[in-house]
Amino acid sequence: MQGIFKSLMKNKAFLLLVLPGAAWFIIFAYLPMFGTIIAFKDFRIHPGGFLESVLKSEWVGFKNFEFLFSTSDAYIITRNTILYNLGLIFLGLVLAVTLAIIMNELLNKRLAKIYQTAMFMPYFLSWVIISYFVFSFLSVEKGVFNQIITYFGGDPVSWYSETGYWPYFLILLGLWKGAGYGSVVYLAAIAGIDRSYYEAAMIDGATKWKQIRYITLPLLRPLMIILTILAIGGIFRSDFGLFYQVPRDSGALYPVTNVIDTFVYRGLTIMGDTGMSTATGLYQSVVGLILVLLANYAVRKIEKDYAVF
Repeated sequence: MQGIFKSLMKNKAFLLLVLPGAAWFIIFAYLPMFGTIIAFKDFRIHPGGFLESVLKSEWVGFKNFEFLFSTSDAYIITRNTILYNLGLIFLGLVLAVTLAIIMNELLNKRLAKIYQTAMFMPYFLSWVIISYFVFSFLSVEKGVFNQIITYFGGDPVSWYSETGYWPYFLILLGLWKGAGYGSVVYLAAIAGIDRSYYEAAMIDGATKWKQIRYITLPLLRPLMIILTILAIGGIFRSDFGLFYQVPRDSGALYPVTNVIDTFVYRGLTIMGDTGMSTATGLYQSVVGLILVLLANYAVRKIEKDYAVF
């Protein structure tokens, strides 16, 4: 016990730095985990408050999960969540690395900073604001796209009831919003690469493409793998604003825009089914944990040094 106290006193400066982040995780991540018991109960509000409501609600076991998976929505939301996230993860990786390399290769560094800021700005925009920008293009009556179509003699398209276009719209918007942030991470990693590698390559006559192929990309690979593993852990979690605000909650688009997060939200706000919504959230978390473990295990088998743990 005395040894633990000495260790704490020795590292008190570092522990104080960690304290705000640790407190945030304890309050907003770990304490709410006790609420997962609601997934196994028929949750009903009681006069005594939340804790009494949880304790006095009837225990139903896995019935909330049975109800979730017996509906046709279970397949749709799982399919949409996985496919959209796979597209955003891997296309986003390629786009972020490409943009980072291009920014790094620009000779005019002042101009590069302007481009970098312009690409980073969408990350700070709310999906509510973006949804109105999108509406200005896709509105049936006065949207830019329909005005162009009618100008050339075509018929206006009801964009918010045509499911075929939205998978492309959503992926493009997700990439546009997140690519700038991802490129900053890789650009910082490129800036940390020892310049002597490039100098030696130039002496040997290596072109820019060969320097990127044989120096930049191999040295970025560990970071790319780690970030991909972490992203795979969130493959069952979607950006709520992208799938709810941008399509303007159009019921006709549910087959291609309904994901687990929007399903949980509608379950709470429309049906008031707290138990099933909690069961869906628990389903998300458990599968996400399994995917992280599997991805890390696969990477460890291929290249042990690149694994997260």
